[in-house]
Amino acid sequence: MTEQQIQTLLADWNGPAYVFDLAALRERLAFLRTSLPEGVSLCYAVKANPFVAGALAAEADRFEVCSPGEYRICQREAVPPEKLVISGVYKDPDFIRALVRENPSVGVYTAESVEQFRLLCAAAEENRRPLRVLLRLTAGSQFGMDEEDLRAIVAHRADWPLIQLRGVQFFSGTQKRSPKKLRRELDRLDGLLERLETEYGYRAEELEYGTGFPVCYFQGEDFDEPSFLAECADLLNGLHCRPHITLELGRSIAASCGQYLTRVVDAKRCKGENYAILDGGMNHLVYYGQTMAMRVPHYTLYPPRPAGAEEPWNLCGALCTTNDIVVKQLPVRNLTVGDLFLFENTGAYSMTEGLSLFLSRDLPRVYLLEEDGSLRLVREAVRTDTVNGPMV
Repeated sequence: MTEQQIQTLLADWNGPAYVFDLAALRERLAFLRTSLPEGVSLCYAVKANPFVAGALAAEADRFEVCSPGEYRICQREAVPPEKLVISGVYKDPDFIRALVRENPSVGVYTAESVEQFRLLCAAAEENRRPLRVLLRLTAGSQFGMDEEDLRAIVAHRADWPLIQLRGVQFFSGTQKRSPKKLRRELDRLDGLLERLETEYGYRAEELEYGTGFPVCYFQGEDFDEPSFLAECADLLNGLHCRPHITLELGRSIAASCGQYLTRVVDAKRCKGENYAILDGGMNHLVYYGQTMAMRVPHYTLYPPRPAGAEEPWNLCGALCTTNDIVVKQLPVRNLTVGDLFLFENTGAYSMTEGLSLFLSRDLPRVYLLEEDGSLRLVREAVRTDTVNGPMV
């Protein structure tokens, strides 16, 4: 952010805020496209950051939706329904039936269990509408189904003429930095698709794969992303089966577009240590892999520090818990009340994974930084006492 943009926010400060840079978001998506094989589709996981779904409506090939709420957000943001992947470990039957009845343009549904597959079959039959379905293979958790169940569905696919089996979906986790792990997973998926074709005469049209590409959140992390993506591209090009590849990404697309801004509201010394109290904290700021606040995220301190001796400061949030520590023993020059910390790479999950309701503090404002440099307020600060207490 420029100094002028920061001053604009400070002039109307109403507590912590998120700023999502749309130019950075689109540049990131373009970088991923140029780093991966031609023809690979990119699916944006809406759960990573629902606020930028509209900005990606024309940019991403698909949008993974895992709840009725995410679906409604995509509707409001004019995401084309044919781009939606209706996913999620739990699919509310009433929502699914209504969706099949009212929006036949939805792109594809996932089935994470035999029960979910039966639900989709029933909804298709009730409305006499064909549904495109991806069968999710488990990686050994509550998500997806065993290979035996998946194979049984493929073997009896003729029993459900309104279900168009598109292929297989697979996701095993996030922050995967090892090309060897990606190779093992892709070898497994390639082998499965080959067996489905050999044994059942079923040729999958599509493989949707959640790669779990990593994001560097902390200072000192050593990761060569261009080389990593080049290896991933080679692996995708080396598949024996040739389905259309869709990569489901959330963190990797959105993380770098976000900043979280919070001010120092108090500074003190207790038992020989310096403590800076922020008006935000762990209820708004979540980094994957943060360990007892011992790792230092990328940040900017405003205003810039003049030359001077550094002192270690414990940056603590506004919650009444000793766990609300953002960084321990951070060396800072001349820290004072009113200083602004801008924490980087907060475009994914921070605004949805924090302890946002604890202590009934307001949810932060959310701004979109437009490509022309203007700031657009898209969510005012939200009082949480209205949901944390009885409704009158």
